[in-house]
Amino acid sequence: MLLIFVIFVLIKGIENIVALVNLRHIRQYGHRVPEGFTGFVDDQTLARMQDYTIEHGRIDLLSSALDFVITIVFIFGGVLNWYNSWLTGQGWPFVVTGICFFLFLSYGSFLVQIPFDLYNTFVIEEKYGFNRQTFALWLADAAKGLLLTTVIASLLLWVAFLIIAAVPNYWWILLWLFMLFFKVFMLYISPYVIEPLFNKFTPIADKSLEEKIKNLLARAGLSVSRVFTMDASRRSGHGNAYFSGIGHVKRIVLFDTLLEKSSEEEILGILAHEAGHWKKKHILKRLVVMECVSFGALYLAWWFLQSDTLAAIFHINEPTLYVKLLLIGFCGALAAFPVKPLFSFTSRKHEWEADRFAAELTEHPQALARALARLGRDNLANLHPHPWYIALHYSHPPLPQRVRKLLAG
Repeated sequence: MLLIFVIFVLIKGIENIVALVNLRHIRQYGHRVPEGFTGFVDDQTLARMQDYTIEHGRIDLLSSALDFVITIVFIFGGVLNWYNSWLTGQGWPFVVTGICFFLFLSYGSFLVQIPFDLYNTFVIEEKYGFNRQTFALWLADAAKGLLLTTVIASLLLWVAFLIIAAVPNYWWILLWLFMLFFKVFMLYISPYVIEPLFNKFTPIADKSLEEKIKNLLARAGLSVSRVFTMDASRRSGHGNAYFSGIGHVKRIVLFDTLLEKSSEEEILGILAHEAGHWKKKHILKRLVVMECVSFGALYLAWWFLQSDTLAAIFHINEPTLYVKLLLIGFCGALAAFPVKPLFSFTSRKHEWEADRFAAELTEHPQALARALARLGRDNLANLHPHPWYIALHYSHPPLPQRVRKLLAG
């Protein structure tokens, strides 16, 4: 257990050092206007960007520190052994115990994050003019999110434990197939069942813009059923846009905050970028990679479950299936840490390809460059992230790099 503990501490140390280096980097270079941002940001805006990033960074470090302490106490301090024994002693059926084992942990994680979420929303976001939601709305979102998590997690866990009990030697194959089906199913129903629980979606009022969007995407060989506006302004001043759904239910969603602040050309540039992800099959490629990883992970989980070695290493008195699964997941996350930069690099590569596709499709790369610069300014993005932080955490290339490349043609 000592070796696993050392690895855990080392990984957390690397993450926190990188975060601190990133904060120091923005203090040192945050006053410089990057190429392509002249006219979008001034000294006052740069100062706000710097302060906003630092304040969020500090609260993230505090959250990480609390997570570090809780993990040590729970995993390495004997609380997991007590928790496992207590649940097992309740005498509940196998499937019920398994569902409760993981649900109770998710509830605990939810409660721990509440103070940080409240501080981020009603202190930092409020201070910088982004927050537009009331406490009642925040509470309603939290309650709906918790209920949704309970329903979906209970369903998945129920099916998973039924499969494990019914087919002990081949459950990992059947469970992988079920999870693949479930993910695709959720992509289909999410625009109609999940997303409307939190936001209101209305057909875009500007029919001229809608027609231009559909014509643009038609040139890319994409058919979109509808273009919607989302009432993002009820909660935040941040702007964005995204594609939702899959197949014939694919649709475009524009934040109303984005429509308020962006020109038609900029919106078309952003959507051309999103179209690039579909045209280049980035979503499909990521799905294939993640399913291959999932398949391998489930096989390894099955293999490790054949023995009680991990349970013995962590001094678990009753090596139940649930506690062994949790320990396999914990150790698996530690083992996967070295490949995290590789996944981030691949994601950034896809973003570069989508930018290039957008520039070619619109024949106006300056429009996307302006849109990105405007989004960076309006969202108070960090325009000077440290390379280490980029390598570890950034799924998108830094905005200044993207803007510079688009302007260079």
